[in-house]
Amino acid sequence: MKKKIFVFSLIILLFSVKLFSQQKQSNASKQKLPTGFKNISLGMTLQETKEELLRNTDFGYHGDRDVSLVPGSNQVLIETDTASNFSPSFLTQSWFQFYEDKLYIMTINFNRNKIDYYSIFTTLSKKYGEPNSLDPQKSVWQDKEVTIILEKPLSIKYIDRVTYDELSNYSNISKSAEENVRQMFLDEF
Repeated sequence: MKKKIFVFSLIILLFSVKLFSQQKQSNASKQKLPTGFKNISLGMTLQETKEELLRNTDFGYHGDRDVSLVPGSNQVLIETDTASNFSPSFLTQSWFQFYEDKLYIMTINFNRNKIDYYSIFTTLSKKYGEPNSLDPQKSVWQDKEVTIILEKPLSIKYIDRVTYDELSNYSNISKSAEENVRQMFLDEF
C-alpha cells in the first residue's frame, strides 16, 4: 500500500513540475509589445511618418492636407480616411498625434465589415499574453514603454507611455495653477 502511495505521489509531483515548466515557457514565449502598426512606430518624426503613410495606401493618407496643428501647443495631428481609397482596406480612419516632432499616439479604426473585435483580441492575447486590464469596453496591454488599448466597437491605440505621462503631469500642473487662480478670485468675495 505504501508503495502505491509513493508511486502516486511521485506521478503527481512529476506532473506538477512538467505543468509548471510549460506555463513558465508559455509566459517566456510571449512577445514584447509592439510600438506601432505596419511600418509606423511610436517615436518616429513627423516627416518619417508622412513618408511611410505615402508608401502604405491602406491608411488613405492624402499628403499635407491631412496634417493639422493643435492650437496653443507643440502638437501636430495627422488624420487619415480610407473612404476615398480604391483598394479595400481593413482600416477606416487613423489619427497620428505628435509632440515635439515625435509620434506618441496612434489611433486606428478598423472596418467592422471585414474584421471583428474578438479576432483582434484573440490575436493580441496569443502574441502578448492576457491584457493587464479588461472591461466590457476595452482591453489594455502595457509595459514600461507602450500601452496598447483595444476598444469597442473596433479601434486600437498605441501610446508612448513616457511622453503621455509627461504631458499628463504637465496638464495636471496647469490645472492646479488654474485652480489656484480661481480660488484667489473667489476669495475676493
